[in-house]
Formats: sequence, C-alpha cells, structure tokens
Amino acid sequence: MSNYMFLRTGVLAVIVIMYSCSSLQTERQENNNPVLKGYYADPEILYSNKTGKYYLYPTTDGFDEWTGHYFKTFSSQNLVDWKDEGVILNFKTDVSWADKHAWAPSIIEKEMKDGTFKYYYYYSADKKIGVAIADHPTGPFMDSGKPLIDHRHDLIKRKGQVIDPDVFRDPKTGKYYLYWGNGFMAGAELNDDMVSIKEETIKEMTPSKNYTEGTYIFYRKGKYYFTWSHHDTRDPDYRVRYGYLTESLGDLTVPEDNLVITRKDEDEIFATGHHAVLNIPDTDDWYIVYHRFHYPKGIIMGRAAGYHREVCIDKLEFNENGSIKRVIPTHSGILPVN
Repeated sequence: MSNYMFLRTGVLAVIVIMYSCSSLQTERQENNNPVLKGYYADPEILYSNKTGKYYLYPTTDGFDEWTGHYFKTFSSQNLVDWKDEGVILNFKTDVSWADKHAWAPSIIEKEMKDGTFKYYYYYSADKKIGVAIADHPTGPFMDSGKPLIDHRHDLIKRKGQVIDPDVFRDPKTGKYYLYWGNGFMAGAELNDDMVSIKEETIKEMTPSKNYTEGTYIFYRKGKYYFTWSHHDTRDPDYRVRYGYLTESLGDLTVPEDNLVITRKDEDEIFATGHHAVLNIPDTDDWYIVYHRFHYPKGIIMGRAAGYHREVCIDKLEFNENGSIKRVIPTHSGILPVN
C-alpha cells in the first residue's frame, strides 16, 4: 500500500470513528426523555441526604381508568440512569382502607432529633389521601392505617376530588405543610407526627379558574412558588402554571404570563403536566419533572392517552427578577448530573 493510500485510509477511519461516537452521543441524548421505561405519571422526586441519591416516585400508569393499585420507586445518581427499586406500597397487601386509584404521591425526608431519617409518603387512594412511613427512601413503607384526609372540608366551596397531595417544609420556619385538591386547592399545617393535620389551619387556596390539580410548592431566593396543572390530563393542552405565595399558607399572586410548560406540536409532545421541581443541593440548578402523553402514539389514543403517560425531565430556569422562564419540552432531556 502506498503512503498516500495509507494516509487516506487512516483519515477515513478517524472520520468514521468520530462520526460513530457523535452518533452514539446524539442517540443517547435523544433518548433521555422519557427517563423511565414504561407507563408512569404524576412524578414526585426526592434527593435523599441519607443515601446521596435521587428518587422518583410516580403513579404506575397503563391501567384503564386509572385503576392502578401499587406504587414503585426508582433511584439514580445522575438523573439520567434510573434503577427500578420495586414496589414500595401495594394496596392489596399494605393498605386496609383502599384497593385502587393509586395516584400522585408526594414524599419528604425528615431528619429526626437523633440524626436518623424518616420518610413520609403521602398518596391518593380511592379519592382520599393516605400516608405511609419508612426509614429508607425505598421502604419498606408502612401505612398509617387510615386516611389522613377523607372528605372535602365544609369551608371549601369549590367541587372536586380529595387527591394530589403535596408536602412542603418551609425553610424559614421549619414547619411542614400539606396541600391537596382537584378542582379546588386546600392547604394546612401538619402536626409534629406528620400523619395528621392541624384542622384549624385548613385554608382554601384555589388560585384561579384555570386551576385543575397537581399542586407543587417550592422555595427559591426568598420567594415561595406555587405551581399547578391546568386542563385535564387527557387533554393535549394539559400544562403547568405558577404564582407566588407570601408565605406557606399566605396570599397568592398570579402573574399575567404564568405558563411554565406546555405542548410542543412540532415535536409531537403533548399534555406536559403534573410535575415536581428539583433543586440540586448547594447549587442554583433546577429541574422540572413531569409527564406527557406516550410518544409517539399517545396523541391518537383518545381518552386512553390519559393513562398511557411517561415521565420526563427538563431544565427549569429563572429570569433575574425571579420569574420562571418558559420551559420548552424536549425529547433530548438533560445530561447526567454529577
């Protein structure tokens, strides 16, 4: 072989290798959403100080008319590669007062006075709200034995279901709060036992006529952010909106432009809603975890698209004044977080 032919062959080989590596990187990036294989929805996410890992707690989807009866969790060290940790709560064996409609969980890690950790897992069951407790993010979880909230309180005037709990620790006061509702939104302070609420603190907090469900509260740089889902989960226009609270159970201000995330038709991404928000510890890096219709067939499934959903993660960013930048949903998702 001549020197020219050898050099030419070598250059071609390098080009082929570079192209192959680039293709692999592109393929991996394009496949990061959805983050879980299979049908899951209503994601909650937790960073555990005990284990140094992230945990996803979704609704197990794919059941006709949302009749699922168990919850699973998934763990990750980088938000991209997720390990199935199995079933953590099964209504057939672990819950005496409900047998279906396992929806929309929320969890919080609480450090106890002796330095150990407890995990309080709030969830919807038969259109009531329950709570289960564990010593580890993956369980085993033990149900409290009865619903935490089983009816729409008299002071709540709007109609709707008692579902979609969200638990929040106020970093200013150290107190814990629970929010819930569909059609209406209520909030209350939790008692120290974390399995009961202070009835005298119950407050209706429905933000506006475009409130549907899926409340999520978070705190950043002195601001309390109040976020929720608008429209029905079966609707391609299912989306997330936000406002500001003056305090955990305070007054709400809704900005005129308050859309967080919505569909992206050109990429066939629809029904982006029922979310959670994650802040990477010791940073100002934020992510939104949400569900969408199954891609690509969800949009043609009709009503069934509402229970064939998948979980995605994208970056959440803020303007200098603290307002939330509109999130553009992607197939690429995020790169691994160290």
